[in-house]
Amino acid sequence: MNKYKKAVISAVAAGSLLLNGFLPVFASTILITGNGSSSENEVEVDLTRTTSVTQTNNANVTNNVSATSSTGSNEAEDNTGGDVSIDTGDAETDVSVTNTLNQNAASVDCCGANDFDVEISGNGADSENEVELDLNHKRGDDPTAVLVNQSNNAGVDNIVDAKAKTGKNEAEDNTGGNVSIETGSATTSVTLGTTANANSARIGGSGSEGGSLSAVITGNGSDSDNEIELDLTNEMWLVQGNNADVLNDVDADALTGKNEAEDNTGGDTTIETGDAETTVAVDNAVNFNFADADCGCLLEDLLAKISGNGSDSENEIEADLESELGVTQDNGTKDGGLDNLVDANAKTGRNEAEDNTGDPGSDPSIETGDATTTVELDNSGNSNVFGAVPAWDFPESGFDFHFSFDLSDLLGWLGGL
Repeated sequence: MNKYKKAVISAVAAGSLLLNGFLPVFASTILITGNGSSSENEVEVDLTRTTSVTQTNNANVTNNVSATSSTGSNEAEDNTGGDVSIDTGDAETDVSVTNTLNQNAASVDCCGANDFDVEISGNGADSENEVELDLNHKRGDDPTAVLVNQSNNAGVDNIVDAKAKTGKNEAEDNTGGNVSIETGSATTSVTLGTTANANSARIGGSGSEGGSLSAVITGNGSDSDNEIELDLTNEMWLVQGNNADVLNDVDADALTGKNEAEDNTGGDTTIETGDAETTVAVDNAVNFNFADADCGCLLEDLLAKISGNGSDSENEIEADLESELGVTQDNGTKDGGLDNLVDANAKTGRNEAEDNTGDPGSDPSIETGDATTTVELDNSGNSNVFGAVPAWDFPESGFDFHFSFDLSDLLGWLGGL
């Protein structure tokens, strides 16, 4: 179906942005150890880290094309003596409009591999020891650690008036000889392609390994009060939205007809037209979202241990671990959505040979070429994919929606359409 390729070659074309955010890998050791009796020891760690990505594209495109090729509208009239001939060349009009706009690509590492060793050990009798670790990937009061917001808005108007004409020739009121009108072929070809609104986002994935946490209270004296409090929160939110409004208004005509040979005297009268062919291809591919989230962000390994502490000691490990992922994908068509208005005509008829007077036995002749009109409309879009990518085949569209995701896959896929 697709007789042309959409040029979406790289992520830097047509307003694309490629973002790689990799957070560092780090290890931390927190110790309260070897302190004397009746001491009060406290460690408080508050670690906050956020990633925010906003990608927005707005495009308004108007293509207003008027293209005409004409070899017709010739007149040979009121001639006396000899033959009268009108012979036109071919008329060909080709219009091609391609719009490629609004792509976002983002790759964000959801977290680094965070390794924590927390230990309260070897402290004296009657000591009070506390470690408070607050590890939050968030923005202020907003608990969302990673926010990726991608949006596209596209308004495209393709208005094409394309004509190829070899007809409307007149040979009238001629005296003597033969009268002949012969036209060339008229060919009009209009190709419109609009590729708009593609988001691809990856949070985490290969290399995004979770960290480890070891929390140990051991070997502290009698009557000691020991506490480890852990608060680990991680939230991710991915929002993808597309809106497209595409209007294709095509008026395409190929004309070789409407020739007149009238009121001629003497000889033969012949009208012979060439072929008329009109081809219109409209291909719209709009609104695609792909997202993948693969994070071992919180913790892969957790060790909490209380052992070997003295009599009457009070020991507590409190861990609050929370992880949340939210994905919203939305496609819509605003205003008129996809409107394809096509008026395509190929005409070789409406020829006239009237009131001619020739030699006895000679007959006026009209012979037309072929008239062919071909219209192809192809609309594809409004596809959301999250996680594992299926092999999607759009019936009769020629689209192959199968790709294993990395940053360039979606754009490369669109480029191969």
